[in-house]
Amino acid sequence: MRTPICDMLGIDLPLLAFSHCRDVVAAVTNAGGFGVLGASTHSPRQLERELAWIDEHVKGRPYGADILVPERFAGKGQRLGAAELSAMIGAPQREFVAGLLAAHGIAPGEGAGEPPAVTIGDEAGEQLLDVALRHPIRLIASALGTPPPYMIERARAAGVPIAALVGAREHAVRQVRAGADILVAAGTEAGGHCGEVTTMVLVPEVIEAIKPVRRVPVLAAGGIVTGRQVAAAIALGADGAWTGSVWLTTEEAETAPYTKRRMLDATSRDTVRSRSRTGKPSRQLRSGWTDAWDSPGSPPPLPMPLQSLLSEPALRRIDALAEQGHEGAQALATYWVGQGVGLMNAVRPAREVVYEMARDLAEAAERLAGVLAS
Repeated sequence: MRTPICDMLGIDLPLLAFSHCRDVVAAVTNAGGFGVLGASTHSPRQLERELAWIDEHVKGRPYGADILVPERFAGKGQRLGAAELSAMIGAPQREFVAGLLAAHGIAPGEGAGEPPAVTIGDEAGEQLLDVALRHPIRLIASALGTPPPYMIERARAAGVPIAALVGAREHAVRQVRAGADILVAAGTEAGGHCGEVTTMVLVPEVIEAIKPVRRVPVLAAGGIVTGRQVAAAIALGADGAWTGSVWLTTEEAETAPYTKRRMLDATSRDTVRSRSRTGKPSRQLRSGWTDAWDSPGSPPPLPMPLQSLLSEPALRRIDALAEQGHEGAQALATYWVGQGVGLMNAVRPAREVVYEMARDLAEAAERLAGVLAS
């Protein structure tokens, strides 16, 4: 099944896969889909290394990069370093995290490793874009507001389409007017940052809303882990699917081992929208971490990127200790995942997931054609 997005991006399947893992990106691209690397968890040097690896392994096949530059964040318009941003983290939030870890038997410094890169902001976005455009990427994706003008201008000059994630019809209109070439309509079922409208409602809303402005390809996102769901999205008027969670339980995924096992056992009711990880609502596995931040008496989560600067080092420690069998850490362990987690029940190579989704999509299309012909 080919749709306009296939011709636009040079792919065989209308299936895009977002992942922080280069191995997943390459595997999906090589299987006929389109891998998109989440760049904002990498420093510019790390991103250069990851994209060079992808280039070597996809051998000219198309892939993209996702660079997160929120429209609003702490320090907007300022050139602040990591130390300056860290100094903006409030004492109540620091004390809350320390107390939460201690209550779960995690001693200060226990499980600590290399601190994660948190590269969110205008300057960081420009640096990551510099790296990305030195490689043969075929798409730049952005979320949490309209992409900054420099991103749209430089992508257009390089002939690279811009995809924008939206969670409401009014966001879609703004993005198209700003110059987005592709819209990703991300329903509340989605893992990571998401709004409150379901995918089934959001996709047709977005398509209708942009008709008077400019028709661009629309991808459906939110809980999509099977080819049947891709077929349903296309039946709604979408040009394909943007997927993320389904790759978290693949062999190649970056997911911490204990959390991956939790995902395999989880149902669709075991996720929650919480501000506890980034400061903005994002869907993740429910755990002691999310429950604590969402309980009465907890301090308010900080704005981006301060909450990430606070939470990511702690969550990395939690992941390491959870894999070692630390029960307190296992109670706190969480990661972004959508409601489709209830359909993610086996660890498989990403390539096989693509092939199964393609077969599933073809069978669903045949069933629909048969119903329409009867």
